[in-house]
Parts: sequence; structure tokens; C-alpha cells
Amino acid sequence: MIDKPGVDERLLAAEVAAAWAMTIVDLVFMPVGLDGHAWAYRVDASDGERYFLKLRRGTFTRAAVLLPGFLKAQGVGQVVAPIDLPDGGACHGFGEYQLLLYPFHDGGSLWRRGLTDRQWSEYGEFLGRLHAVTPSADLAAVLPVETYRSDAGERLRALGGQAATSEVLGAFWDRYGAALHRLAETVDELASRVTHARHVICHADIHPGNLIADDDGPLHVVDWDAPILAPRERDLMFIHSQDFGDHPIDAHRAELFRRGYGPLEPDQTLLSYYRSERHLDDVAAFLRSVLNPEASPESRANDQYWLTRIAETVADPGYKP
Repeated sequence: MIDKPGVDERLLAAEVAAAWAMTIVDLVFMPVGLDGHAWAYRVDASDGERYFLKLRRGTFTRAAVLLPGFLKAQGVGQVVAPIDLPDGGACHGFGEYQLLLYPFHDGGSLWRRGLTDRQWSEYGEFLGRLHAVTPSADLAAVLPVETYRSDAGERLRALGGQAATSEVLGAFWDRYGAALHRLAETVDELASRVTHARHVICHADIHPGNLIADDDGPLHVVDWDAPILAPRERDLMFIHSQDFGDHPIDAHRAELFRRGYGPLEPDQTLLSYYRSERHLDDVAAFLRSVLNPEASPESRANDQYWLTRIAETVADPGYKP
């Protein structure tokens, strides 16, 4: 989020220091991510170590807290897992918020920079290993399971009338509203045709923005907030779509990815469903955030940029989910 949360940062720093038994010399807000309920800080400790703090209004799911550590224990080394509290567990409450603390990795996300050839192969290797992991019984009990029943269309329709009469979004809705309603119909139609394939552990948001690396260094995979048991296409959609990152896949990168992942014949209907459903879900989320009267002009402008970018893609006559 671009806007800071409504918290006293001195109290937040003191809470983190006490909870994880450290001395903090600086707490720096990081305007990253598009989740309207989560915020990020860099934590600088007195011993020179740096950490990444995630602050969420409400609660983290049990799967989000438990899965990264489980995967690290299974040898999936790219996973960035939360740091345990001295008294056990990883999640700490702070008023109406919950906190998770992670190691901090330099280099930044690969959304704009793109992946090197070596990293494309590692990307495939990572997802291949992730999709091969069998969850423990305890983990399987808390992981959501794919149902192919999205509520994004309902959210879009509920917000459409408000957008149409909005001073901020009226012109946008006149131009793109019909195309967005068609997208909702497309999602419903594709959901009726999907084949219920074998479920694996999926990250569910594995685009290059959630890959951290320094130059050609190893990948670090972040943002495990919404894992799910689903067909592998739930993750592979991000690789085979042109919508995620400024340097999307081409024939050369696809071959590098396959070298790491292994034999690959994704189901095209599932890929189409996941791509169109993601577009619809993002549109509904951005509509809500742009219409939020408490959002700052900077936050609203950022969300409207992404909203328009998706709408232009969907409204293009050549658009195919």
C-alpha cells in the first residue's frame, strides 16, 4: 500500500522489539504491494541485521503462517518464511493488526527488471519442487481448496452502479463497463467447462513482483498470503500470460522454464479461467479502492493506473483469456 496504516510507528517499533527480542534503530515504511489490508516496513536492528515486517489488518490465515516454514523444511530453499517468536509461533497481535517478521533480502522485485536466463530456469525448478510437495495432514486441513466459484463478478456488479455515477470513475465506466461485464460472463462460462485436475500446493500469486533477487543471484519467493490446493495451472497462469511483469515469457524463456520445471502440457481451459478470473478479481479490488473516500490522491491514482491497464487489456478486440 502507498498510504501508511493508521498506527503510531513508535508503538509499533516498540512492540516488534519486545516481541522478537531485538533492539530497533529504525523502522522505515515501504510503499509496496497492492493489498488494501496489508502494509510493509523495513526493520533495522542494532546488530546490523535487517528484517521485513508485514502488518495486516485482521488476521493472517493459518496456511499463510504455517506453509512457508513447512516448505523450507522440505528443502524448497527459495521460500522466504516468517521468523519464529522466541516463545513459539510466528504471528504476533498488535491491536486490530497482526504482524509477521521476515528476513530482508536486497535486490528488489523482478517485475520491471525481468529474470535472467539462469533465473528463468530456477523459476521453473522452484515451481516444479513446490508442486511436488505433499502437504502434511495438519497443513492440508487449513489450506483452502479450489472450488472454481469466484465472487469477483458479484463484487464487480455491486460496484458498477457506484462507478458509473462517480466523478472519478464515470468516464472510465462509460468506456470499459460493458467489456468488464462481458469478462464476468466469460469467467462464469469458463468455470462451467474446467476439468477438475489433480490438486497441488500453489502459491497463487507467483508473478515476478513476488520474486526478489540481486542481479543474477538466487530467487527469494515472498508473499505467501493466499496459498491454495489447486491444479498447477493456478500458478502456471502467471508464467504463460503476458500480463504479469514488464518482461513476459517468450519462446526462449519458455524453454528455460521447462528445463527447470520438467515436461509441461498445461490445460488451456484452466489457464484461460485463471487468467480471466484474476483480471476480474483485480478489477473489483481496484474499483473498491479507487472509490474509497479515505484513500489519498496518490493511492487513488496508483490504483486507477492498474485498473485502467487491466481494462484496456480486457477491452482490446483481440483479447483472449
